[in-house]
Amino acid sequence: MAVIAKWMCDRDNSMFDSKKEADAYDKMLELAGQFTTLLESQIADIDEVKAEEFGILLAKNKELVIQACKGNSEALQKIGSDETNVTPIAAEG
Repeated sequence: MAVIAKWMCDRDNSMFDSKKEADAYDKMLELAGQFTTLLESQIADIDEVKAEEFGILLAKNKELVIQACKGNSEALQKIGSDETNVTPIAAEG
């Protein structure tokens, strides 16, 4: 019987085939958490779930956000398209 190594994210139990993928996902979740914290600290009475969803959206699309910050504001129009759909952390896996 073959043994197949898998890496599990301790935040949401997502499974990955490589440590590199798992580390990248963990970094994305960390950035999403920071975005969520920022939103919650700056917008009074924001819905916690919506703040988390938006934090994940920004983190998953950080390259487009970076492009927008560098002057290419049109890059933000790509966020939310079919290839950048977002689901809450608990639903991923």
